[in-house]
Order: sequence, then C-alpha cells, then structure tokens
Amino acid sequence: MAPVGFSDKVTFVWRVADKLRGTFKPHEYGSVMLPLLVLRRMDAVLAPTREAVLDQAVALGVLKGDRKTLGKSVDEGVDLMLKRTAGQRFYSLSPLTFTAMLQNDKELAEQLASYIRRLSKDAYVVMEAYNVDDKIARMDRAGILYGVLADFADLDLRPNAVSNETMGYIFEELLRKFSEMSNETAGEHYTPREVIDLMVALLLHGETSAELTKNPKPVRTVYDPAAGTGGMLTGALHGITAANDGATVKVYGQELNDETWAIAQSDLMMQDTDPKQMASGNSLTQDAFQGQHFDFILANPPYGVDWKSYAQPIKDEHEKQGFHGRFGAGLPRVSDGSFLFLQHMLAKMKPSGSRVGIVLSGSPLFSGAAGSGESEIRRWILENDWLEGIVALPDQMFYNTGISTYVWILTNKTGEDDAGLVRLVDAREMGTKMRKSLGDKRKELTHDAITRITQLYGDAIGEDADELKVKVLCREEFCFQQITVERPLHRRWEVTPEAIAIEPFDAYAHLVGQRFATERALLTEVSELKPAQRRTFAKACAITDPESPIITKKAGKPEPDPELRDQENVPLPKGFFDLDDAERDDVLRKSAETHLTSEVHPYVPDAWIDHAKTKVGVEIPFTSQFYVYEPPRPVEEIANEIKELESQIQNWMKDLLS
Repeated sequence: MAPVGFSDKVTFVWRVADKLRGTFKPHEYGSVMLPLLVLRRMDAVLAPTREAVLDQAVALGVLKGDRKTLGKSVDEGVDLMLKRTAGQRFYSLSPLTFTAMLQNDKELAEQLASYIRRLSKDAYVVMEAYNVDDKIARMDRAGILYGVLADFADLDLRPNAVSNETMGYIFEELLRKFSEMSNETAGEHYTPREVIDLMVALLLHGETSAELTKNPKPVRTVYDPAAGTGGMLTGALHGITAANDGATVKVYGQELNDETWAIAQSDLMMQDTDPKQMASGNSLTQDAFQGQHFDFILANPPYGVDWKSYAQPIKDEHEKQGFHGRFGAGLPRVSDGSFLFLQHMLAKMKPSGSRVGIVLSGSPLFSGAAGSGESEIRRWILENDWLEGIVALPDQMFYNTGISTYVWILTNKTGEDDAGLVRLVDAREMGTKMRKSLGDKRKELTHDAITRITQLYGDAIGEDADELKVKVLCREEFCFQQITVERPLHRRWEVTPEAIAIEPFDAYAHLVGQRFATERALLTEVSELKPAQRRTFAKACAITDPESPIITKKAGKPEPDPELRDQENVPLPKGFFDLDDAERDDVLRKSAETHLTSEVHPYVPDAWIDHAKTKVGVEIPFTSQFYVYEPPRPVEEIANEIKELESQIQNWMKDLLS
C-alpha cells in the first residue's frame, strides 16, 4: 500500500507541471519536474547542517569569509570532511536556499544555476544528467521560473515529513505519469513496491532468513543491473535490515537511462550510499562491476525490448569467451534481451552461494525451439540446478503494461531436500483490484497476499503444500529430446510436358509419357545434356509414388523422404542431468528407439530415427501445470435454456403487437 501523503505530493507536483504548458511540450515535463524535485529534496535534506558546512568550508579555505566567493579547489580530503559535517554523501557550498533565492527574482536564473554548480561533485553529476541549465534558461525566458520555483519551495520534503520510502513512491508515480506522456514502450515500466516486497520475501525465506538472523552483525551485498529508480535496491535493504537491524547492507546498481539513474543516485546518496555503487550505462555491454559478486541479485529488466543496436559486443563475448564470459549458454533472439540480463545476473553469483530474483514476461518460459538460444539457456540453468522456483503474478500489476509476469528465483546453493526440484506457485488469482487504477495497473498484492504467497513457496516441498496452487516437479520434467522420424522415399521418374517445356529439354519431347524405375535409366536417354542440365531434368521428372520402389543410397540404406519427415518430442527420464555425456547419449538413443517401437511403428512400420538430428529442448509450460478440466455443460441443460429464451422472446413479441 502507498504511504499516507504520497498522493498529495504527486498531485502537487503534477499541478506545478501545468505551468510548463506552452513553454515545454508535454513529453518534456518530466525532464523539468524531476530534477527540480530531486533538487528540492537535496535542499531539504541538507538544511539542518547547512550552516556548519559553510563554516567549515570557510575554515578550510574553500570559501572566502563572505561565504559567497569560492576559494581554493576542493581536494579529496576536504571533500570527505565536508561530507562528514553534512552527514550525507553530498553537500552544498551555496549560502542560498530555495526560499532565499526567491527574494531576488531579477537574478533567479543565475542564482539557481550557481546553486546547482556549488553542489558537491557527486550531487552535481546527478543534476547534470538532467541537463538542467537549458531548462532553467527556457523557463526564465518564458517568465515562469519564479512561479515554478516558488511552488517547489512550498513543498515540504524534509526527511521527518517524507521518508525515503515515501519519496520512492513519489518518484516512481511521477515517472509513470511522465513516461506515459512520452509514449515510452510498454516494457520500460517501473516495479510496484508490493512486487519488490514479494521478491525480497522470496529471496529471504527459509534457511537464508535463518542465516541472516543468527549472525548478530551480518554483511550482505545487493545488486540490480537494471536499477531504474533504485526501488529494488532500497526494498532489499529495508527487507534485510528488518530481518536483522544489526545487518550492514551494501547496495550496487547500474541504470541505462540518465534521468532514472539520477533519481536512483540521489535517493541512495541520501541513505549514505557511496555514489560509485550506482553506475550509469548499459550493464550488458559496460559492466561497471566486472569481477564483483553479490549475495542477492534482483532485477526487473525491460522485456520485449530489441537489443540489436548493441549486439556486437555481446556476440563477441559469447563467441570469444564462451562460459568464461557471461553469455556462454547462448544468445536469445534480438527482439527480447531478458535472458541476457538473467545470464549476466547468474555470472554475479558468489561461489559460496547467492540468491537471484528476476521478473520476466511469459515468453522466456517457452520461446525458442529445441537447440535455440532460449532453449539452451533454460537447459543450462536446469543442468546446473539453479532454478529454485517460479511464481506467477496476477496480470495488470505494472503501470505501463497489463501482461502476465513471473518471478523466477534462482540459487547456486541448493539444499539436499531441494536438489533437482523446481517449485511452481500460481498466484494469478491472488491480486486485489485497486479502487483507482494507476495507468495499466489495476491490481495490487496486499500484505496478506504477499505473506500467503511466501508461505506457499516456502512450504512447497513439505507435507502441507497446497496442491491447487503449488506444484513441485523434477527438473527433467521440463526437458525433452526432439527426434527426427524419417520414412523411405518411394519415387519414379516420368517425362511430362512440363519437364520439356523449355530449351534444351524440348528436344526430348518424344520421351513424354515414358516412365523410368531409376534416375540412371532416365539419364541414359539424355546423355547429351551437360551434368547440371541432367540434374535439373531429373529433378523435374521425379515423382513421389508410394507404389514405386524405395530409393536407396550407395550404402544400401533407404533415402529419407523430406515430405514425410516428422519431428516428435520424447520426455527425458528422471536423473538425466546426473549422467555423464556417454550415459546421456545412450539414454537418449534407447528412449528414442523405445518411443519409435511403441508409438510410431504400429502406424508406420518402415519409419526410423535419424539420431544425428536429435536435439535436447527445455520448455516450462507453467499454465498447463495448473490447468483444471471443466466438462462442458450437458446438452439437455443448454437445450432447456434455449427453449426458455425462445419462450421469453415470444412473450415480448406478443406484448409489442398487442
């Protein structure tokens, strides 16, 4: 549930945005409002220590005695001392505040620009990401700067009035509203807080929670490669400290979009997080934390988003580094990079054990045929026994898309009871309709629903498992071998009018109607043709005929008929992934031949399997696992209902005619 006062602050900022009308286009509103909101938040957070910071800056020679003129440059040591005095990861060397700047409307634009430039380097970089100088100049020329800034000065964003959690809600709701105006793609959405709470609860359940609470002062690291506004990182931080208030939690993230990175950076800085721990850029091509590993890794990456524009470095890493890099298992289709993020996250697991949570659409469950990039990635995950479970969320949970979504939980520290098993939890009907929709978000998960889902997930292996909502399956149940069933080619050769319709084949019109049992017999009649022409002519005369003899290869084996070729999926036996390569090949061949004998030969006894074409595929048909058959209504019941309706219609007609 959104915190009290959250909607009032959003409404206030949204009303201020109306003043931009005419000066900015609607899709630009966010790039103006969001940096001013961040700036106002910084102003409010720094207020209690502002005077002390200025006094120390004068004493250190960074400011002159008038507090207005800059002195020597700020070196690393001075920067650290000023941050300590401010009690934050940032500070300001400006004597001005939002309220003070409004006292001189003639120089407001210049003062605001100076105010921003005098922020500490880390904070200034955040504001610079918004390109605020251009926005300030445009508002000043239009004569709206004073009114907009005055409104923001009235907005109370002090930490004791607006918590970091509430600030996160404000950021994300405004981002949602502004992104809708910008027509951003449906995949680039923001994660609702209750989804984050559920993911954190799933990551911290069971033995993980016990380990966290047993240690009086545990240290845990959290990483999000698609951090957005930092909601998942702060959610994980709060979840871990709620389980153990003595825990030290270090969060790390990377975000591609400059504006959302700026919001995440500012929010985390206010929670005393080192700015270096929130990097900007594409984590798939510019990994800011290369070689680092983390305890908890969670993300809601953009799905259904094309990665063709930055594909080359990813393909190079896949081809040159293989499993020594991040993408050794395979590459998904360029239309959806979700599995790239998942492989990147799995590469960040600690050898001693980590837990991974990721929100994905339904496509990664089953997209891609056997042998494709997606199927090979799923196979790699199951082969390593990393997939602990999947939770299906209700639809209409996200702000900018109503599609079905799933939370995957993975770990490289599987307990003995969980080895080789995958738990599936169906929470699709556990959402609650919201009284007021937020974009495409019409449902939410209540606290009770999150508790229930976590309980179902944790008890899945136990005796109290809810069979209607929970399934626990052996990992091999998602796997199959795709076999190629061949049948012999029956063919004869007959010269038809169509075969001799063009030169030089028209010279053999006298052969029209003649049949030949073999290709060699036909070619004997057209020996004058060149080799390529003879092949073309033979192909034109070839006719598939079930009554004709079987065509054999040189070794005497039958030639397969491409038109009769078929592919079938044969389930893998339990324990397949525990076998070595030689044993696997033997099991695949034997199970395929057994399937051929029992399922194919009764109908087509001349069929055989081309084992060289066999591929192992992996799909996770989640919805079919929870399908419940509903028998159709009895015919008599439907007929009686139709008769009642007909009688009712006839009575209505009588009333109209009377």
